[in-house]
Amino acid sequence: MTDTSLKKFPETATAHATPAWIVEARALTRLAGPIVVTQLAQMGVGTIDVLLLGAYSKDALAASALGLSLFYAMWLLGMGPAVAVSPMIAHTLGERRFGAPAVRASVRMALWAVLMMSPPMMILLFFAGDILQAIGEPVGLSRDAGAFVRVLALGLPFTLAFNVLRGYANALSHPRAPLIVMGLTVAFNATLAYVLIFGHFGAPRMGLLGAGIASAISFAFSFFALLAAVFLTPTLAQYRILHRFGRASWPKFAEIFKLGMPIGMSMIFEAMFFNSGTLIMGYFGTASVAAHQIALNACALAFMMPLGVATAATVRVGLAAGAKDMPRVRLAGITATALGLLFMIVTGLAFAIFPRQIVGFYIDASDPANADVIEHAVVFLRMGAAFQLFDSAQVTIGLSLRGLKDAQVPMWINGASYWIVGFPAALLLVFGLGLEGLGVWIAFIVGLFVCSVLMGLRFAWMSGMIGRRVAAASA
Repeated sequence: MTDTSLKKFPETATAHATPAWIVEARALTRLAGPIVVTQLAQMGVGTIDVLLLGAYSKDALAASALGLSLFYAMWLLGMGPAVAVSPMIAHTLGERRFGAPAVRASVRMALWAVLMMSPPMMILLFFAGDILQAIGEPVGLSRDAGAFVRVLALGLPFTLAFNVLRGYANALSHPRAPLIVMGLTVAFNATLAYVLIFGHFGAPRMGLLGAGIASAISFAFSFFALLAAVFLTPTLAQYRILHRFGRASWPKFAEIFKLGMPIGMSMIFEAMFFNSGTLIMGYFGTASVAAHQIALNACALAFMMPLGVATAATVRVGLAAGAKDMPRVRLAGITATALGLLFMIVTGLAFAIFPRQIVGFYIDASDPANADVIEHAVVFLRMGAAFQLFDSAQVTIGLSLRGLKDAQVPMWINGASYWIVGFPAALLLVFGLGLEGLGVWIAFIVGLFVCSVLMGLRFAWMSGMIGRRVAAASA
């Protein structure tokens, strides 16, 4: 390894006798640990709403599930430019130790992109109820979901801007600031949602609408709190990310969209595939929708671990690619995939063995009125135990490709896997073979399997191809 590589990856200097994969696993784990907890905390905002709304009424829980299926479509589109900042900064730091102007421009242009994209997406979300009715969802659920989303949409620009700052902190291997902020945000949201949903401490009993208000305010709180943390943390403050905020950097702005829009579309292809399952469940009644939401939320919580490792892999792969160290690119991607799979084997076994106990955390199992929800959710969780392995593989490999700034082909892989293979499989299984909700979850497994295989082939080819280019360029 060259002297330059040792400077980029100082952990290698003290690892003479330690196998390279162990060194890389340690580095990934150190970076991924706070990221995982941050994502769990971020997920906790939604999970708290699910738990509180489940205690409030299953109708409110079902309406929130339908509304969030549309809200997160817009959120994911905006998240493309927001998360593009992390691999851009990682490449900059891999190429040179302190590229302050380039780092600052990347963050600034990502925030510009968020400010530009948010208003039209918010306007679309104000018509969420009408959209749901137009696609055949029940009138009452659509009306309630629309009111919920209209309030939630006010927090959209804040949550996107928070993720720009979070990507900046992660790329600088300083993920603790977002962790602390999200911990505070969870506590803030839990308190406010509890007060507004149930009408405690003199507040009106607002139910589903109260959950939307609490989440929107919590989004704003998280952004301003992380912005303050950036200014108060020397490692993050040194880049002065808001210096000359009105100054354009058109090459960086173009790169944000060139990299970010395919990333956003990839996430939309995946998320809307899963959200289509929620919409399909709506045809089979409130119990199916509520059970589906419970099972998806439990799977999403488990998914935070491989997602955190994958996010760390984006940074590690990006640093290695910026330094033109292709063996380390491959090592980071492979190690991240292995770590994610190991964790998902454990959680998959838990879902398969203890599904009823897990469902009991979300809804009162002693209430006979919830019996149909519980039975459906148990079946869905057992299916989730199977698809988690493929979900882990596709995200760790996909985010490793993101570290290589490879976004276009992964976008098409996601689109083909979920919408050419997975969604038609869902229609066949659900309506053709009459499997209803079970068919949706089998289709999830099919789509994720195809995606993980294609992503693996892409990473193997890309890492080798770029390695040959680097070798040829340096020859």
